Amino acid sequence: MIRRLVIRNYALIESLDIEFEKGFSVITGETGAGKSIILGALSLILGQRIDTKVVTDTTQKTLVEGTFEIADYQLESFFEENDLEYDAHECIIRREISPTGKSRAFINDTPVTIAQLKQLGENLIDIHSQHQNLLLADRSFQLRLVDVLAGNASQLAAYQAAHEQYLTVETKLQEARKRLDDARKDEDYLRFQYTQLVEARLVEGEQEELESEQERLTHAGDIKESLYKITSLLENDEGGVLPALNTIVSRTRSLTNFFSEAQQAVDRLESSLIELKDLHATFYDWNEGLAVDPDRLEWVETRLDTLYTLQQKHHVNSISELIDIRNHYAQILAGIDNSDTEIAALEQELKTVESERQSAAEALTATRTQQVTHIAQHLADELKPLGMPHVRISIDIEPCEYYKMGAEQVVIRFSANKNQPLQPVSDVASGGEISRLMLSIKSLVADALSLPTIIFDEIDTGVSGDIAARMGNIMKRMSQYMQVITITHLPQVAAIGDRQYRVYKENSEETTRTHLSLLNEEERVEEIARMLSGTTLSEAALNNARVLLTTQE
Repeated sequence: MIRRLVIRNYALIESLDIEFEKGFSVITGETGAGKSIILGALSLILGQRIDTKVVTDTTQKTLVEGTFEIADYQLESFFEENDLEYDAHECIIRREISPTGKSRAFINDTPVTIAQLKQLGENLIDIHSQHQNLLLADRSFQLRLVDVLAGNASQLAAYQAAHEQYLTVETKLQEARKRLDDARKDEDYLRFQYTQLVEARLVEGEQEELESEQERLTHAGDIKESLYKITSLLENDEGGVLPALNTIVSRTRSLTNFFSEAQQAVDRLESSLIELKDLHATFYDWNEGLAVDPDRLEWVETRLDTLYTLQQKHHVNSISELIDIRNHYAQILAGIDNSDTEIAALEQELKTVESERQSAAEALTATRTQQVTHIAQHLADELKPLGMPHVRISIDIEPCEYYKMGAEQVVIRFSANKNQPLQPVSDVASGGEISRLMLSIKSLVADALSLPTIIFDEIDTGVSGDIAARMGNIMKRMSQYMQVITITHLPQVAAIGDRQYRVYKENSEETTRTHLSLLNEEERVEEIARMLSGTTLSEAALNNARVLLTTQE
C-alpha cells in the first residue's frame, strides 16, 4: 500500500508531501482543482510516459516519489530477479525529470529502467480511471477477467507453451517444404554442376604443380641446351673447369713439401673440387631426366584449361574454392534426397504437438466454463442493490480459431430491464450502468489479484443518491483487505471514507498552485456541506453533512 507521496515542480503542484493510511480514503475537490494532476504524477512512478510540459519551473528538476509498504505482498522475487536491494517492509520509488526532459527512475535509490518501474507498479497499484470503462467492449479484457477469477494461470501457461510449440513446428514444416520446392526447381541444374565438378577430380595443390610443370615443358629445349653447355664447361679435356682444377690441386699440393702454409689452400681447393663434381653430376642428371615431351605438355595445358574454365564459370580463383562449391552442391542435393524423410518427421511431430495443444486448450476451456456462471451470478447480485433490480448477465464462451489465449472468446452480455434481451454489454449499458458494473468487477477481481492498493477515479460518475452510497459501501468493503482510494464528487461516497483529502487551488497574481490536504473532523463537515449545497455553507447544509457522516460511521 502507498504510505507517502511527494511531488515537486509538477504542473500546478509546487510542493506536495502527503501521507496515506490503510482502509478507505476519499479525495474530493472542485472540478479543475487538480485531482487529475495528482494522478498524473502518481502514474509517473508507475512507469508511464512523461510529458515535459509538466516541468513548471525549468530551473529545477521535477520529482515524484512514493513510499510503499510491501510486507505482505511477496515481492522479494522481483527484487532478486532485477538485482535490487530488498527491504521486507518498505519500498521507495522515485522518478526525476530534468529541465531538459531527461527522465531517471529509481527503486530504493538504485537506477532502474522504465520497464522495471512499470513491472513493479503493476504489483502495487491499480488506477481505475473513467476511460477504463471502455475496456468492457474489449473481448480480451473480458477473457482476462474470467481467467483471473478462474485462477487458471498454470493451465493458461501450459496451453500457451503448447501453442507456441505448435507454431514453431508448423513454421519449420513450412520452411522445409519451401526449401524443397525451391531446391527442386533447380535440381537438374544443380546435379549437372555437381557432376561436372565431381568428374573434374579436383585435388588441392594440383593447379600449382601443373603450372610449374607447364613452365618446364614449355622451355624444355632451352633448359637442356643450357645444361649441356654447363656440363661441357665443367668436364672437358680441352679446357674444362674440373681438369683444370685437378691440375691446380696437384701443383698446390707439391708446394707443401717446402711451404707448409700451402696445405690450407689444398684443403679449400679439394673442397671446391668436390662441390663442383657434385654440381656437375646434378646438372648431368637434370639434363638426362628432362625430356622434350609435346604430348605431356598438351595434356598439362588441357588439364589447366579445364581448371581455369571451372574457376571462371563459378567466379572463383582456386581449386579449394571449387571443392567448397562441390561440397555445397552435395549438401543441397543430399537435402533434396532426404527431404521427404525430414518433412514426414515434421508432419508427424506437428500431429503430436497439435494433439498436445488441443488437450491443453480443452483443460483451459474447462476452467473457464466452470467459472462463468458463478461470475455472472456474482455480478448480478452486486448490481441489483445498485439500482438494477432486474439486471441479467450472461458470460458466454464462443469457440474460435486457436490463438495465444486459447480456442475461445468470452462475451459478457447484459440487460438492465425485464423486457430487454441480453446483448453485448458495450452495446446496451449506459454510462452509469457501466460504472456500476466495473465497480462490481473490480470488487470481484481485487481479492483474487491481492493488489495492495486500488485507486478509483470518479467511478461513481453517472449515479447519485442512495446508489452512490451503496457504491461507496462496496468500496468500503473492499478496503477491509486492501487500501482503497477514490476520487469522487458525491457527498454520499465521501462520507463513507475513513478519511478525506481535499484538492484545491490557490491563486496569486503570478501563479496558480494545486494543494492536497488531509481534512480534520470540522473541515470534513464543511467540505461535504459544500458538496451538498455549493459554495454557500448554510447551517442546514452543515447539519446535513454531520448527519451524513454520522449515519456512515
